[in-house]
Amino acid sequence: MHKPSFDPGFTEKYRGGLTRIINAKGEFNVRRRGTSWRDVHPYLFMLNASFPVFAALIFGGFIIANIVFALIYMKIGVQHLEGADLSTPLSRFLSAFFFSAQTFTTVGYGRISPDGVLTSMVASLQALLGLMALAIGTGLLFGRFSRPAARLAFSKQMVVAPYQGGISLQFRMANRRSNNLMEIEVRMIMSTVESSESGPVRKYKTLTLERHQVQFLPLTWTIVHPIEESSPMWRQGPEYLKEHQAEFLITIKAFDDTFFQTVHARHSYRFEEVVWGARFVPAFEPDAQGEMVLDLEKLSEIAAVEIPVKALEVHNE
Repeated sequence: MHKPSFDPGFTEKYRGGLTRIINAKGEFNVRRRGTSWRDVHPYLFMLNASFPVFAALIFGGFIIANIVFALIYMKIGVQHLEGADLSTPLSRFLSAFFFSAQTFTTVGYGRISPDGVLTSMVASLQALLGLMALAIGTGLLFGRFSRPAARLAFSKQMVVAPYQGGISLQFRMANRRSNNLMEIEVRMIMSTVESSESGPVRKYKTLTLERHQVQFLPLTWTIVHPIEESSPMWRQGPEYLKEHQAEFLITIKAFDDTFFQTVHARHSYRFEEVVWGARFVPAFEPDAQGEMVLDLEKLSEIAAVEIPVKALEVHNE
C-alpha cells in the first residue's frame, strides 16, 4: 500500500506565481471564486470585517433604513406627523427622517408624533424593527470585543545562528498584550518546491524543535530548530532555500486565561527573510525597581555572529 506523503492541507500540487502560503496577516493566501450570496454568512462577515468596515456598515445601514422610512412617511403624508415642519420640501423630509430616527432607536422625544392609523402602524412596525436591529448590532459589537484572539509579535526575520557546536534556525515571538497566555505550543513546517517526474511539486517537512512548548509567555520566546543530520537543512546554504523557494510555516496554539479559551495564530517566513550568521539580541532587562522590562521594538534586533564553516558545507552527492 502506498504511504501517503505529508500534506498539512495546502496541497502538494505546485502552481507557479504563488508568493507565499501564509500572508503577513496570518491568513492563508487563498481567494475564492464561484461563490454566491448564499455562501456569505452575515454574522461571520461582520465579526471578521475590519473595524472601519464594520462601523461604516452599521452607520450606513442606520442611515439607509431611516431614509426608507422617511420616504414612506412622506408617501403617506408628512401632515400626519404632528409637530413636523411643513414649510419646505427639505424641512418635510428632514422632519420625516428625524422622526424615523427617533422611532427606530425608541428615543421618542415627543415633539413629532404620528397622527392616524396608517402612520401609527408604520411607526409601530419601525419601532419593532429598531429593537431587533439594536439587539443584533449590540450582539455583533459585543462579539467583536469579547472574541479571544492571540495578538502575538513575531520577529521580522529568522536567523541561522550557532547552537551547541553547530547551527540552528531561529525566530522570536512575544505576546503584545498584557493578558497571560499559558501552555503555548508551536509547530514549524518547512515547505519547498521539489522536482518530480510529473513536474514541480510542493513538499512539506515538520521541523524538530529544541522546545515545542512553554508554560508561560511573559517575555520573548526564541524558537530553535537544531540543524542536525535529521534536518532537511543539514549542510545546506541559503542557495538551497532560494532554489527550492523555501517557506517556513508557523502555527501557534495557546490558552488564554482571561477568556479561558484556546487561541491560535499563524505566521510564515520565506527564504529571503532568513539571515545567515546572526543572533537575536536581548529584548528585556530589569529596571531599577527589579521588574523585568520587555521592549517589543527590539524583538527583531539582531547582531552579526560567526557560524561554523563546516555546518554550511553543501552535500556533494
